[in-house]
Amino acid sequence: MQDVAIIGGGLAGCECALALARAGVPCTLFEQKPEVFSPAHTSPELGELVCSNSFRSDDAQGSGVGLLKQEMRDLGSEVMAVADRVRVPAGKALAVDRARFSRLLTARVEQETAVTLVRRQIPDLDAPELKDKTVVIAAGPLASENLTASLSGLISEDGGSRRLYFYDAIAPIVRADSVDMSIAFRGSRYGNDAPPPYSDDAPFLETPLETMTNPEALEHGDYLNCPMTRAEYTAFYEALLTAERVPAHDFEKEIHFEGCMPIEALADRGERTLTFGPLKPVGFTDPRTGRRPYALLQLRAENAERTSFNLVGCQTKMTYAAQERVFRLVPGLAHAEFLRLGSVHRNTYVDAPSCLAPDLSLKVRPDIFLAGQITGVEGYVESAACGLWLGLLLAARAHGRELPAPPQTTALGALLQHLRTPSRQFTPSNVHFGLMPELAVRTGKKSRKAEMAARARADFAVWRTEAFTAA
Repeated sequence: MQDVAIIGGGLAGCECALALARAGVPCTLFEQKPEVFSPAHTSPELGELVCSNSFRSDDAQGSGVGLLKQEMRDLGSEVMAVADRVRVPAGKALAVDRARFSRLLTARVEQETAVTLVRRQIPDLDAPELKDKTVVIAAGPLASENLTASLSGLISEDGGSRRLYFYDAIAPIVRADSVDMSIAFRGSRYGNDAPPPYSDDAPFLETPLETMTNPEALEHGDYLNCPMTRAEYTAFYEALLTAERVPAHDFEKEIHFEGCMPIEALADRGERTLTFGPLKPVGFTDPRTGRRPYALLQLRAENAERTSFNLVGCQTKMTYAAQERVFRLVPGLAHAEFLRLGSVHRNTYVDAPSCLAPDLSLKVRPDIFLAGQITGVEGYVESAACGLWLGLLLAARAHGRELPAPPQTTALGALLQHLRTPSRQFTPSNVHFGLMPELAVRTGKKSRKAEMAARARADFAVWRTEAFTAA
């Protein structure tokens, strides 16, 4: 097999590189930062988390993404190892201290002797650094214009497949001590709070991770919650409708991924959309009134010290001035100090079923592979899982064997199958149980997910044993 060159040091690129390294396959990882930054990136570290610090649910029985995370752990995922190490309180979800996460993932890559990290932008697929190499494009949904144009040119040779895109918006972050705690209260939905299993014995770190400075805060809940009366919600909702928004470029049609819709775009759909969505009050009681609020905005910790919180579900494309005005209408945020305001950026992905082979290589160029969100998977975990799978696949080939794909009944197999399933309009997808085949025996709605998860775990164990013990 040719030497492997990986373009992009995000989650997929790092996971792919480290999977190859574990198998003794050397590779070169090209990262354009700090030479060049995309419109959404600000840190020179690898694996920078842009939109949120949440890896979503960690429930392996009740959610597809929780199940996928468990499968990744079973496969030795480095991204999951780092994420588990720097998690912050988030109820049943896995959220991380994003600065520590990026720093530790960068350290893991830099300390791996089989990975050569090169801080240089690869302008196009004809770059001399890629000559005679197996190429993995893991540049993410914000690949540079030149690289995207180069990839698009190759894809257009394959039956005229077109490059697609959608818009992704990120949420504001506020200082914890600027939240009015006479109004806001700590707690998770239905009281589901879980302390993080911090560990100080990771083998690749020179110094142990700092422990939480305020562990007693865990006793009071993982989230900060801002309850709203009907009148307060109405004022907030009407402000969203009239707030000034950052316009798209004239040549771009706005296509938002449903899982990351700007809050004002959701508000456009109707007055109760938010109260049944990101601002739903179900599972909470306002300690001031003893009753369920009409609506409720949650704030999730951004770091282990819990000094900064992001506004859950409040990704936005409002102008900066409008954001400060509108979000300060939320009870408890009247005097909020914003550490980061929300923004919007275009994400690029390919029509995977038409232009990618089952092994994620370009049909027109089998020596070029894609990994991560640019393939059409959506989300941090899904992106890392895609990179992990490709790393394992290429490592197996380097040792002269093929790695069979996991069955579609597993989370990883279902996610990969999404990239192979033709559709009239291919769109990005998170992993979810709907991507998996139905159970052979009809079951009740409440137990369906648990039974699908149990089937997935059993099928994954069989596949893993057979796939990794083959000669």
